[in-house]
Amino acid sequence: MKVRTTGDGPEKGQRDGHDEATRVFARTPPAFEETARFVRGDGDERPDDDRARTFVRPAGGFGAAAPPPADQATRPFVREDVPATGEPLRRAASDDPDEDAGQSRPPRRKRRRRRRPRSLGRILLRTLALIVLVVVMLPFATWGWVWYTARQDERPPSDAIVVLGASQYNGRPSPVFEARLRHAADLYTEGVAPVVVTVGGNQPGDNFTEGGSGARWLVEQGLPEDSVVPIGEGADTLESLELVARTFEERGWRTAVIVSDPWHSLRSREMAEDFGIEAATSPARSGPAVLERETQLWYITRETASLWHYWVFGESATVRVDAL
Repeated sequence: MKVRTTGDGPEKGQRDGHDEATRVFARTPPAFEETARFVRGDGDERPDDDRARTFVRPAGGFGAAAPPPADQATRPFVREDVPATGEPLRRAASDDPDEDAGQSRPPRRKRRRRRRPRSLGRILLRTLALIVLVVVMLPFATWGWVWYTARQDERPPSDAIVVLGASQYNGRPSPVFEARLRHAADLYTEGVAPVVVTVGGNQPGDNFTEGGSGARWLVEQGLPEDSVVPIGEGADTLESLELVARTFEERGWRTAVIVSDPWHSLRSREMAEDFGIEAATSPARSGPAVLERETQLWYITRETASLWHYWVFGESATVRVDAL
């Protein structure tokens, strides 16, 4: 760099007669001064790298660059997740890499919210909603239970086969009753039980009972007369099973397979067990009660209502249909 200056007189070594003399100053560029810098452990100084870097101060100040002393190892800073306890964001990594690898992050603690105390009105409202839900769902659950039991066919070895009565016409079983008797005869032939019990009374003006008509039909089909026990009483299912329970007690019987229509199986089994009989059900799969889908739906719905009537009031429903 050259700087020109003016003066009052000539310079030394210059010609006399010149009014202005020029002086040339040469400025030596200063030595390169290295500033502090961040470097990674591998020496790479890329500015866009945000990984852990080392702060290096030149030896002897900022005037000259010098490597760090060999006996002073640099320790990188490793970023950690901020814990809930307010610890520092960075920690000094250990000199031993195995030690750092074995360390696990402290678990975060979840803040627990304080629950508001439930008001009495809210508790009563939820209780009422639960009761309504149970009341609405129970009939549907019972309907499904009736349907499921109707599809079961249990034939364990028992003391007796009990045929629940249905209508008879002047000593001749109705189609529904005949379907039950035929199924009971098949069970007897298979050796399920040595005795068949027919039960059922008569309606006003009838000359024959349901139990007597059923026993006579079985004998005509080839069953031994001493293997058929008629009970000529019983106006409904509950009364009929009560009479059957007395006969079981007198003869020392304990187990039974009840034969009725599929939809009537659950209610008859529940009543028999309430009288102390270990009952299984083997419903008849033929007859008017199981032919049409509309008839099946009607009987399942009716049996659901009759079962709840028995559970609540302890008696059979007063409505009588031919299938029962």
